Amino acid sequence: MAGIVGRAVLALTEFGPFRSTFTKTRPGRAVARRFVAGETLDEAMSVAATLVEAGCEVSLDHLGEHVTERSEAIRARDDYMACLDRIGESGLPANISVKLTQLGMGLDDELAAESLSELAARAAEVGTTVTVDMEESDHTESTISIYQEAQQRHGNLGIAVQSYLHRTKADLDRLIPLGGHIRICKGAYAEPESVAFQSGEDVDASFDSLLTLLMQAPEVKPAIASHDDGRLALAKKLIPQRKAPYEFQLLYGVRGALQRELVAAGYPLRIYVPYGVAWYPYLTRRMAERPANLLFFLRAVIGRR
Repeated sequence: MAGIVGRAVLALTEFGPFRSTFTKTRPGRAVARRFVAGETLDEAMSVAATLVEAGCEVSLDHLGEHVTERSEAIRARDDYMACLDRIGESGLPANISVKLTQLGMGLDDELAAESLSELAARAAEVGTTVTVDMEESDHTESTISIYQEAQQRHGNLGIAVQSYLHRTKADLDRLIPLGGHIRICKGAYAEPESVAFQSGEDVDASFDSLLTLLMQAPEVKPAIASHDDGRLALAKKLIPQRKAPYEFQLLYGVRGALQRELVAAGYPLRIYVPYGVAWYPYLTRRMAERPANLLFFLRAVIGRR
Protein backbone atom coordinates (compact mmCIF):
# COMPACT_ATOMS: atom_id res chain seq x y z
CA MET A 1 0.00 0.00 0.00
CA ALA A 2 2.82 2.42 0.85
CA GLY A 3 4.29 1.95 -2.61
CA ILE A 4 0.95 2.64 -4.29
CA VAL A 5 0.47 5.82 -2.27
CA GLY A 6 4.01 6.96 -3.06
CA ARG A 7 3.53 6.47 -6.79
CA ALA A 8 0.24 8.35 -6.65
CA VAL A 9 1.93 11.26 -4.87
CA LEU A 10 4.72 11.36 -7.47
CA ALA A 11 2.12 11.44 -10.24
CA LEU A 12 0.31 14.31 -8.52
CA THR A 13 3.47 16.36 -8.12
CA GLU A 14 4.12 16.17 -11.87
CA PHE A 15 0.70 17.74 -12.51
CA GLY A 16 1.41 21.22 -13.92
CA PRO A 17 -0.90 23.30 -11.68
CA PHE A 18 0.37 21.52 -8.57
CA ARG A 19 3.98 22.15 -9.55
CA SER A 20 3.27 25.82 -10.22
CA THR A 21 1.50 26.21 -6.89
CA PHE A 22 4.48 24.69 -5.12
CA THR A 23 7.27 26.55 -6.92
CA LYS A 24 5.66 29.94 -7.62
CA THR A 25 3.78 30.75 -4.42
CA ARG A 26 5.08 32.03 -1.13
CA PRO A 27 3.49 29.22 0.94
CA GLY A 28 4.95 26.59 -1.37
CA ARG A 29 8.46 27.99 -1.18
CA ALA A 30 8.11 28.47 2.57
CA VAL A 31 7.30 24.79 2.98
CA ALA A 32 10.28 23.90 0.81
CA ARG A 33 12.53 25.72 3.26
CA ARG A 34 11.50 23.21 5.91
CA PHE A 35 13.32 20.49 3.96
CA VAL A 36 15.89 22.47 1.93
CA ALA A 37 18.56 24.58 3.63
CA GLY A 38 18.33 27.38 1.07
CA GLU A 39 19.35 28.15 -2.47
CA THR A 40 22.94 29.28 -1.81
CA LEU A 41 26.06 27.74 -0.35
CA ASP A 42 26.16 30.46 2.31
CA GLU A 43 22.70 29.45 3.50
CA ALA A 44 23.64 25.78 3.52
CA MET A 45 26.82 26.42 5.51
CA SER A 46 24.86 28.43 8.06
CA VAL A 47 22.42 25.53 8.53
CA ALA A 48 25.32 23.09 8.70
CA ALA A 49 27.00 25.10 11.45
CA THR A 50 23.79 25.10 13.49
CA LEU A 51 23.44 21.34 13.13
CA VAL A 52 27.06 20.79 14.15
CA GLU A 53 26.47 22.90 17.26
CA ALA A 54 23.61 20.53 18.07
CA GLY A 55 25.95 17.54 17.94
CA CYS A 56 25.46 16.32 14.37
CA GLU A 57 27.70 15.83 11.37
CA VAL A 58 26.46 16.92 7.94
CA SER A 59 26.31 15.78 4.32
CA LEU A 60 25.82 18.68 1.90
CA ASP A 61 23.91 18.00 -1.32
CA HIS A 62 23.92 20.69 -4.01
CA LEU A 63 20.66 19.73 -5.67
CA GLY A 64 20.52 18.86 -9.34
CA GLU A 65 20.34 15.86 -11.66
CA HIS A 66 20.06 14.76 -15.30
CA VAL A 67 21.97 17.59 -16.93
CA THR A 68 21.60 17.94 -20.70
CA GLU A 69 24.71 19.99 -21.50
CA ARG A 70 28.38 19.40 -20.70
CA SER A 71 28.59 22.97 -19.43
CA GLU A 72 25.95 22.18 -16.78
CA ALA A 73 27.91 19.13 -15.62
CA ILE A 74 31.13 21.13 -15.39
CA ARG A 75 29.36 23.88 -13.47
CA ALA A 76 27.96 21.29 -11.03
CA ARG A 77 31.47 19.92 -10.46
CA ASP A 78 32.77 23.44 -9.83
CA ASP A 79 29.93 24.14 -7.41
CA TYR A 80 30.89 21.04 -5.43
CA MET A 81 34.53 22.10 -5.49
CA ALA A 82 33.45 25.38 -3.92
CA CYS A 83 31.49 23.44 -1.30
CA LEU A 84 34.54 21.33 -0.45
CA ASP A 85 36.65 24.48 -0.17
CA ARG A 86 34.16 25.90 2.35
CA ILE A 87 34.16 22.65 4.33
CA GLY A 88 37.94 22.83 4.49
CA GLU A 89 37.94 26.50 5.52
CA SER A 90 35.25 26.04 8.18
CA GLY A 91 36.58 22.83 9.67
CA LEU A 92 33.02 21.55 10.01
CA PRO A 93 32.55 17.75 10.18
CA ALA A 94 30.84 17.60 6.80
CA ASN A 95 31.09 15.76 3.51
CA ILE A 96 29.30 16.06 0.16
CA SER A 97 26.68 13.90 -1.53
CA VAL A 98 26.59 13.92 -5.33
CA LYS A 99 24.32 12.55 -8.04
CA LEU A 100 26.30 11.30 -11.01
CA THR A 101 23.67 12.40 -13.54
CA GLN A 102 24.35 15.93 -12.28
CA LEU A 103 28.01 15.40 -13.16
CA GLY A 104 27.12 14.21 -16.65
CA MET A 105 26.44 10.47 -16.33
CA GLY A 106 24.09 9.44 -19.11
CA LEU A 107 25.32 12.36 -21.22
CA ASP A 108 29.07 11.83 -20.98
CA ASP A 109 30.04 9.04 -18.60
CA GLU A 110 33.74 9.75 -19.02
CA LEU A 111 33.23 13.34 -17.89
CA ALA A 112 31.18 12.17 -14.88
CA ALA A 113 33.89 9.70 -13.87
CA GLU A 114 36.61 12.31 -14.25
CA SER A 115 34.65 14.86 -12.21
CA LEU A 116 33.96 12.36 -9.43
CA SER A 117 37.67 11.53 -9.28
CA GLU A 118 38.55 15.22 -9.04
CA LEU A 119 36.03 15.74 -6.27
CA ALA A 120 37.36 12.75 -4.33
CA ALA A 121 40.90 14.08 -4.64
CA ARG A 122 39.86 17.52 -3.39
CA ALA A 123 37.84 15.96 -0.56
CA ALA A 124 40.93 14.04 0.53
CA GLU A 125 42.90 17.29 0.63
CA VAL A 126 40.40 18.85 3.04
CA GLY A 127 40.03 15.66 5.08
CA THR A 128 36.56 14.55 4.11
CA THR A 129 34.64 12.11 1.92
CA VAL A 130 32.25 11.96 -1.03
CA THR A 131 28.99 10.01 -1.04
CA VAL A 132 27.56 8.93 -4.39
CA ASP A 133 23.77 9.03 -4.29
CA MET A 134 21.78 6.31 -6.02
CA GLU A 135 19.24 7.40 -8.63
CA GLU A 136 16.68 5.61 -10.83
CA SER A 137 17.31 1.93 -11.53
CA ASP A 138 18.24 2.68 -15.15
CA HIS A 139 21.42 4.27 -13.76
CA THR A 140 22.30 1.78 -11.03
CA GLU A 141 24.88 -0.22 -12.98
CA SER A 142 26.64 2.87 -14.36
CA THR A 143 26.65 4.46 -10.90
CA ILE A 144 28.27 1.44 -9.31
CA SER A 145 30.86 1.10 -12.09
CA ILE A 146 31.93 4.75 -11.87
CA TYR A 147 31.95 4.60 -8.08
CA GLN A 148 34.03 1.42 -8.07
CA GLU A 149 36.72 3.01 -10.21
CA ALA A 150 36.88 6.15 -8.06
CA GLN A 151 36.85 4.25 -4.76
CA GLN A 152 39.64 1.92 -5.85
CA ARG A 153 41.71 4.95 -6.85
CA HIS A 154 41.02 7.28 -3.91
CA GLY A 155 39.51 5.22 -1.07
CA ASN A 156 37.52 8.08 0.50
CA LEU A 157 34.12 7.57 -1.08
CA GLY A 158 30.85 5.97 -0.14
CA ILE A 159 27.69 5.04 -1.99
CA ALA A 160 23.96 4.79 -1.33
CA VAL A 161 22.00 1.59 -1.93
CA GLN A 162 18.23 1.18 -2.07
CA SER A 163 16.47 -1.66 -0.30
CA TYR A 164 13.50 -1.66 -2.69
CA LEU A 165 15.61 -2.87 -5.62
CA HIS A 166 15.77 -6.62 -6.14
CA ARG A 167 19.43 -6.38 -7.17
CA THR A 168 20.80 -4.67 -4.07
CA LYS A 169 21.99 -7.80 -2.23
CA ALA A 170 24.13 -8.72 -5.24
CA ASP A 171 25.36 -5.13 -5.45
CA LEU A 172 26.51 -5.26 -1.83
CA ASP A 173 28.54 -8.35 -2.61
CA ARG A 174 30.47 -6.12 -5.05
CA LEU A 175 30.54 -2.99 -2.91
CA ILE A 176 31.50 -4.24 0.54
CA PRO A 177 35.03 -5.36 -0.47
CA LEU A 178 35.69 -1.81 -1.71
CA GLY A 179 35.46 -0.37 1.81
CA GLY A 180 34.25 3.17 2.39
CA HIS A 181 30.80 3.95 3.71
CA ILE A 182 27.49 2.57 2.45
CA ARG A 183 24.24 4.43 3.01
CA ILE A 184 21.28 2.06 3.20
CA CYS A 185 17.93 3.68 2.40
CA LYS A 186 14.58 2.43 1.14
CA GLY A 187 14.47 4.24 -2.21
CA ALA A 188 12.23 7.04 -3.41
CA TYR A 189 11.76 6.67 -7.17
CA ALA A 190 8.76 5.16 -8.95
CA GLU A 191 10.08 1.78 -10.15
CA PRO A 192 8.31 -1.13 -11.88
CA GLU A 193 7.61 -4.44 -10.20
CA SER A 194 10.21 -6.12 -12.41
CA VAL A 195 13.05 -4.31 -10.62
CA ALA A 196 11.66 -3.21 -7.25
CA PHE A 197 9.54 -4.45 -4.38
CA GLN A 198 6.15 -2.76 -4.43
CA SER A 199 4.79 -3.29 -0.93
CA GLY A 200 6.03 -1.49 2.14
CA GLU A 201 6.36 -4.80 3.97
CA ASP A 202 8.66 -6.23 1.32
CA VAL A 203 10.78 -3.07 1.22
CA ASP A 204 11.12 -3.15 5.01
CA ALA A 205 12.08 -6.82 5.02
CA SER A 206 14.73 -6.15 2.38
CA PHE A 207 16.04 -3.17 4.36
CA ASP A 208 16.33 -5.29 7.50
CA SER A 209 18.19 -8.04 5.69
CA LEU A 210 20.61 -5.65 3.99
CA LEU A 211 21.19 -3.67 7.19
CA THR A 212 22.02 -6.86 9.07
CA LEU A 213 24.52 -7.75 6.37
CA LEU A 214 26.15 -4.32 6.49
CA MET A 215 26.36 -4.25 10.27
CA GLN A 216 28.23 -7.56 10.13
CA ALA A 217 30.76 -6.18 7.61
CA PRO A 218 33.72 -4.49 9.32
CA GLU A 219 35.17 -3.43 5.94
CA VAL A 220 32.58 -0.69 5.52
CA LYS A 221 30.92 2.00 7.60
CA PRO A 222 27.13 1.54 7.45
CA ALA A 223 25.07 4.71 7.26
CA ILE A 224 21.56 3.88 8.43
CA ALA A 225 19.29 6.23 6.47
CA SER A 226 15.74 5.68 7.66
CA HIS A 227 13.18 7.57 9.72
CA ASP A 228 11.16 4.40 10.27
CA ASP A 229 10.92 3.38 13.93
CA GLY A 230 11.01 -0.31 13.05
CA ARG A 231 14.21 0.01 11.04
CA LEU A 232 15.81 2.16 13.74
CA ALA A 233 14.88 -0.37 16.41
CA LEU A 234 16.64 -3.11 14.47
CA ALA A 235 19.73 -0.92 14.06
CA LYS A 236 19.88 -0.27 17.79
CA LYS A 237 19.60 -4.01 18.42
CA LEU A 238 22.53 -4.71 16.06
CA ILE A 239 24.82 -1.92 17.29
CA PRO A 240 26.10 -3.61 20.50
CA GLN A 241 27.57 -6.44 18.41
CA ARG A 242 29.38 -4.08 16.04
CA LYS A 243 32.99 -3.10 16.79
CA ALA A 244 33.59 -0.91 13.72
CA PRO A 245 32.19 2.59 13.02
CA TYR A 246 28.62 3.26 11.87
CA GLU A 247 26.27 6.22 11.83
CA PHE A 248 22.63 7.14 11.52
CA GLN A 249 21.65 9.49 8.69
CA LEU A 250 18.45 11.53 8.71
CA LEU A 251 17.09 14.17 6.36
CA TYR A 252 17.14 17.86 7.20
CA GLY A 253 13.70 18.97 8.32
CA VAL A 254 12.32 15.49 9.00
CA ARG A 255 11.66 14.19 12.52
CA GLY A 256 13.62 16.81 14.41
CA ALA A 257 12.68 15.32 17.77
CA LEU A 258 14.11 11.98 16.70
CA GLN A 259 17.33 13.68 15.65
CA ARG A 260 17.67 15.24 19.09
CA GLU A 261 16.90 11.93 20.79
CA LEU A 262 19.61 10.09 18.87
CA VAL A 263 22.22 12.73 19.67
CA ALA A 264 21.21 12.80 23.34
CA ALA A 265 21.57 9.02 23.49
CA GLY A 266 25.11 9.24 22.11
CA TYR A 267 24.50 7.77 18.66
CA PRO A 268 26.59 9.22 15.79
CA LEU A 269 24.22 11.15 13.52
CA ARG A 270 24.75 12.82 10.16
CA ILE A 271 22.09 15.11 8.69
CA TYR A 272 21.63 15.14 4.91
CA VAL A 273 21.36 18.84 4.02
CA PRO A 274 20.17 19.68 0.49
CA TYR A 275 20.45 23.16 -0.97
CA GLY A 276 20.23 24.91 -4.33
CA VAL A 277 17.67 26.17 -6.81
CA ALA A 278 16.81 22.72 -8.24
CA TRP A 279 14.87 21.70 -5.17
CA TYR A 280 11.49 20.62 -6.60
CA PRO A 281 12.39 17.01 -7.65
CA TYR A 282 13.94 16.46 -4.23
CA LEU A 283 10.79 17.72 -2.49
CA THR A 284 8.50 15.52 -4.56
CA ARG A 285 10.40 12.42 -3.49
CA ARG A 286 10.17 13.46 0.15
CA MET A 287 6.40 13.78 -0.24
CA ALA A 288 6.19 10.38 -1.93
CA GLU A 289 8.19 8.78 0.90
CA ARG A 290 6.06 10.38 3.58
CA PRO A 291 2.59 11.53 2.43
CA ALA A 292 2.22 13.51 5.65
CA ASN A 293 4.66 15.97 4.07
CA LEU A 294 2.16 16.51 1.25
CA LEU A 295 -0.57 17.26 3.80
CA PHE A 296 1.77 19.73 5.49
CA PHE A 297 2.16 21.52 2.15
CA LEU A 298 -1.56 21.58 1.38
CA ARG A 299 -2.35 23.04 4.80
CA ALA A 300 0.22 25.76 4.17
CA VAL A 301 -1.26 26.66 0.79
CA ILE A 302 -4.71 27.21 2.26
CA GLY A 303 -3.33 29.22 5.15
CA ARG A 304 -3.59 26.70 7.98
CA ARG A 305 0.10 26.37 8.70
